[in-house]
Amino acid sequence: MAVVSKTTEYWDGKVLLEAFFAYDDAYTEPRPVVLINHTWAGRDQFVDDKAKKIAELGYVGFAVDMYGKGVMGSNAEQNAKLMQPFIDDRAMLQQRMKAALTAARQLPCVDETQCAAIGFCFGGLCVLDLARTGIDLQGVVSFHGLLGAPGNTQGNIIKAKVLALHGHDDPMGPVEQVVAFEQEMTEAEADWQLHVYGQTMHAFTNPKANDPQFGTVYQPVADSRSWKSLQNFLAELFG
Repeated sequence: MAVVSKTTEYWDGKVLLEAFFAYDDAYTEPRPVVLINHTWAGRDQFVDDKAKKIAELGYVGFAVDMYGKGVMGSNAEQNAKLMQPFIDDRAMLQQRMKAALTAARQLPCVDETQCAAIGFCFGGLCVLDLARTGIDLQGVVSFHGLLGAPGNTQGNIIKAKVLALHGHDDPMGPVEQVVAFEQEMTEAEADWQLHVYGQTMHAFTNPKANDPQFGTVYQPVADSRSWKSLQNFLAELFG
């Protein structure tokens, strides 16, 4: 059979959003769903392609839209302007994530009891924040994500298993932030893992990343290792 891909509209309040999802039509029963969160640029080909790769693994891949249907940045300045409101208002970010999870669970091809979320850069922060709310979720994976705690989830028990995949030389996730993240996850009673890749900077999964001064450099070995870690993690979550 074949991987089928489609788009679907959904709402967060008055904001119209458009996700991209993919699944293998060889499966006739509902499948676990994996939300995929984009970088600060918006829902682009990178995460749409990841949705297809997730579908090839036998799950439903659901590429989340955080900014609104058709809204994307085309340079660093625009990307930062799109992302910053969510950094400043983490409750808004968490609500947007919950809207995406609800939309994914409503797809006919999805087993609503089997859900995970992965994210890249800004998207890593998004999926970690979803877990921090204490929502029922099987697991989340952050790829070179921003790790800083939101400030509104202290005292919550994290039910989702957590896997953070991090470059040791990532200037956006310095060692002290990593240690604080470890402490936060422990205090939240999370089942957490942190994989740190040496000689690896931010955006290590993105073949287009090539800006050492900014701290974003593709690292093919870490990219490959992190994807294998994801596959193992999803197999553990969903059997």
